[in-house]
Amino acid sequence: MSSVQFLIGTLFDLYLMVVLLRLWLQFARADFYNPFSQFVVKATHPLVAPMRRLLPSIGRLDTATLVLALLVAGLKIVVLNLVVHGVGVNPLSLLIISAVIVFKEALTLVMYVLILRAIMSWVSQGRNPMELVLAQLTEPMLAPIRRRMPDLGGLDLSVMVVILLLLFIQKLLGDLFGIF
Repeated sequence: MSSVQFLIGTLFDLYLMVVLLRLWLQFARADFYNPFSQFVVKATHPLVAPMRRLLPSIGRLDTATLVLALLVAGLKIVVLNLVVHGVGVNPLSLLIISAVIVFKEALTLVMYVLILRAIMSWVSQGRNPMELVLAQLTEPMLAPIRRRMPDLGGLDLSVMVVILLLLFIQKLLGDLFGIF
């Protein structure tokens, strides 16, 4: 049964990360004509487009995509609960757990994007179109840290500092709530 739980959880988490990536791309105003951005938009458009008719954006926040992320997280909990226990979930606790899952996956997504950007900076040297989008997403987090760090002779440790900070936040939330 644990292999089925793993498969279901992984599929929901991967799609949730794509939905969160769309939200992040829109919030950062990243290049939507980039092939990587187009993949994210095409993967989420069938579900986001109908929701946009009902939920307008609030400033730079795309509420339809945020609600979709909450729905994906909630559906993950419901499906896993039905598979494991055969029962449903209280709606209020489902909403709270969904919000926590979305926040946790957002922190994990930021870490993955930072690691991917660091690896691509070693390999592609600016020739990959995906690298431009990753820079547009992560530069607002990395630039303030770079300005405060001493010059290390061309060695950029800002990615490591942000990842350590994200891990600290996850551990802190785990200590406070016991679910991370």
